[in-house]
Amino acid sequence: MRGADPRVVLGLHRSRHERRLLTGALDLGVTALDTSTNYLGFCSHRVLARTAGDLLPKFTVSTKVGYFPGPGGVEHSLDPVRLHAAVEQAAVDLGREPDVVFLHNPEHSLREAASEKQDVLAQACTALDDATAKGLCAAWGVASWDPSPMLSLIDTTAPTPSVLMVRAGLLVGTRTLDAADALIEAWDLGGGEVWGMSPFGGSTSASVWGRIDPRVFLRDSSRRSPVQAAFRAAYHLPGACSVAVGTDEPAHLGQLVDALASEVEERTVQEYRSLLRDRSRSQPP
Repeated sequence: MRGADPRVVLGLHRSRHERRLLTGALDLGVTALDTSTNYLGFCSHRVLARTAGDLLPKFTVSTKVGYFPGPGGVEHSLDPVRLHAAVEQAAVDLGREPDVVFLHNPEHSLREAASEKQDVLAQACTALDDATAKGLCAAWGVASWDPSPMLSLIDTTAPTPSVLMVRAGLLVGTRTLDAADALIEAWDLGGGEVWGMSPFGGSTSASVWGRIDPRVFLRDSSRRSPVQAAFRAAYHLPGACSVAVGTDEPAHLGQLVDALASEVEERTVQEYRSLLRDRSRSQPP
C-alpha cells in the first residue's frame, strides 16, 4: 500500500459509488472523498453510508450544499436557512460530520439575484460558518465553477472560507484562472487551502487531448502519458494543493497518483498563462 497522498481527492460527481472504487482508492493511498448533496440524484450521502459506511472513517470527506430538489427538478438557493438545514442533513445521511462543506457554485444564484448580491453571499457564508461553529462540519469552503461574479462581492466583514475549490487544468480560460487568483488573495488563502477540480474538462477522451501534448509541462516528460501530464499540470493552473478527479476505475486513479512524482516546469506554466492572457486581449469583446 502506498503512503497516503492528501493531494488527490476522489471526486464522486459521475461515480457509481461502488465499494471497490473506495477500497481501491485506499490501497493507492487516496484518503479524501468529495461529493455533494445533489450527486447521484440527491442520494450520494445515503448510498455512501449504506455501501461503505465502515470505510468512511478512513477518509476525509467533503461535500457541497446549494442545490436542492425543486418542482422543475433541481434548483439552486443561497437561502441561509436552507443551507444550514442541508449541512445538518448531510451529517445525518453520511452518518458522520463532513470534514469540509463547500458552498456549491454560489455564482448560480448570484447572477439571478435582483439586488444586494453582496449581502446574499455574506449571509450564505455566515450560515456555513455558523454550521461549522456548531460542529456540523469541521470546516467550510466555497466551490465555484466560475468565480468571476464573486470578485466584486467580497465583504471583508463576512466570514471567510477555509478552502476554495475551482476548476483547474489546461482547459480553464484565463478569466477563470485570474478570478481564482484574485479570490485566493482576497480571502488570504495559502496554497494548502486551494483545491482544483475537473482537471480534464469533463473527459480524458475529448478530442482536444488528441491534438495537444501536455508533457511539455513536465521535466521528465518521457516517463508520463499525456493524461498523466495534464493531471500533474492542473496543480499549477491555478496553484492548488489538491485536485478532485472522478473515475470509476482504480487503475486509472493509480496512474494519476503515479503522476504526482513528476515535477512541473514552472516557467512553461507562466509562459502558457501569458499566452492565454495575450489571446484573451486579442479577442473581440
